[in-house]
Amino acid sequence: MPNAIEFAEITKRYGAATALDGISAHIPPGQVVGLLGHNGAGKTTLMKLALGLINPTNGRACVLGLAPNTVEFREARSRIGYLPENVAFYGNLTGREIIDYLARLKGAPAGEAGVLLERVGLAAAADRRIRTYSKGMRQRVGLAQALLGSPDLFLFDEPTTGLDPSATRQFFELVNQLRASGKTVVISSHLLAELEPHLDSALILKNGKLVAHGTIAQMYDAAGLADTITIRFSGKPNGLLREAWISTLPSPPRMRGPSVVELDVPQARKLDVMRHLMGSRNLSDIVVREPSLVRLYTTISSAAPAASDKVNSDEQDSRRRA
Repeated sequence: MPNAIEFAEITKRYGAATALDGISAHIPPGQVVGLLGHNGAGKTTLMKLALGLINPTNGRACVLGLAPNTVEFREARSRIGYLPENVAFYGNLTGREIIDYLARLKGAPAGEAGVLLERVGLAAAADRRIRTYSKGMRQRVGLAQALLGSPDLFLFDEPTTGLDPSATRQFFELVNQLRASGKTVVISSHLLAELEPHLDSALILKNGKLVAHGTIAQMYDAAGLADTITIRFSGKPNGLLREAWISTLPSPPRMRGPSVVELDVPQARKLDVMRHLMGSRNLSDIVVREPSLVRLYTTISSAAPAASDKVNSDEQDSRRRA
């Protein structure tokens, strides 16, 4: 089965400034993929290239088997659902009227509005004017319009902006349902902790360059991130510190008090280390903390080289439209 998205040496320049610099990556179908990076890293520009809204300066993109700048792709764009970071709708229309109107523009089946508004939790407000909606409610209208026509590919740019914790949980439940039905979902977000449990893989951008790409586990291994094991004893842990296997760990043990020891343990050695610890004297408790996406992002971003000629891609897109 072909990839949902392929980028081959994609570069996007605005005059002398470079927004994307030689991006090569692929996104398989049926996965939830995170698009991560700082403000101005190029995430939104990459999404706009995938949508065919802008063209690359160099390189090639293929989305759902088609080049985004072709006539054929314009017809296939209905197979993509897009939720921009900032949504704006006509305030004098109701939620139902907005979705009905956008369904006609997209060529989606008539009568979807009620079903989709209920799916995003807006059934009770479907016939209220958009101007009476909160920011979170408008965001959910944006999500409903992205679902029109049951697309194969979804591009969500900061989709949980303005959502409360309950609505955020419902959003990720929806994302999991989309994956289960074979859809591909690409999510750009800065909220890494809430995003991590739902990702199959991720792309990390810095200053327009792709600095990491793969499954979360693969990137943990590549970055050399280890599990942190905290061991609590009922007395002094001197016996543990004299064990020969302790010296084979990548870093020395850290004392977090007179009876608490902290170890960094590669994931491949976790079970072996746990077996050693279970035989320790005076053992009181063991806590295992796996690496986090936040820690991975911080590690990779701090290690990647900076660049002085990169620009905020959203700003450059705005200048171009002006």
